[in-house]
Amino acid sequence: MELDFEGADLDRAYAVLSSLVTPRPIAWVTSLDEAGVVNAAPFSFFNVLGAHPPIVGFCPGNREDGTPKDTAINVRKLHEFVVNLVDESLAEQMNQTAASLPFGVSEVEAAGMEVLPSSTVKPPRLAAAPASLECAEWGTLQIGDNRLVIGLVKRVHIQDQYWEADTMRIRSEELRLIGRMARPSWYCRTTDRFEMERPQ
Repeated sequence: MELDFEGADLDRAYAVLSSLVTPRPIAWVTSLDEAGVVNAAPFSFFNVLGAHPPIVGFCPGNREDGTPKDTAINVRKLHEFVVNLVDESLAEQMNQTAASLPFGVSEVEAAGMEVLPSSTVKPPRLAAAPASLECAEWGTLQIGDNRLVIGLVKRVHIQDQYWEADTMRIRSEELRLIGRMARPSWYCRTTDRFEMERPQ
């Protein structure tokens, strides 16, 4: 099977690519509007993009009517956001914040979540998240209808049980993060792992 994304099959691009590129990590992004209302929204078009400098990227799309989602509007105005990671215990609350609420209505309040102040950016972080990345917007790339927000990671907050102080490493075997799979309602756990030594 060969699909032509430059022609006849372009309308299948989202369904096919989001089914093939899995699992995808989830950025549960908190941002602020100009009135100070906290927005929280999950994005699975997300990843770490580099370490020198430390950058992450996520892609907030448009609403069905073609207007930018609240997160995109907030980041464009304030140039700051927080990426909160999602573990199994937070899956349901994360899913609740995927609902399309009117602009200016806080998903954090609707889902009954607590926030904590960030150290270097105005948007708060989610108190229950296993880790949160405070980010300043480096820039936003607009490629067709796609929007890629690139953030410089300024601070990382990690819950103590996931941090190994002697080695300065994450106890990744204890993190129970979830990932996004193909269909809109499919997710996966990341606890089934195997190891392979990299060849010299």
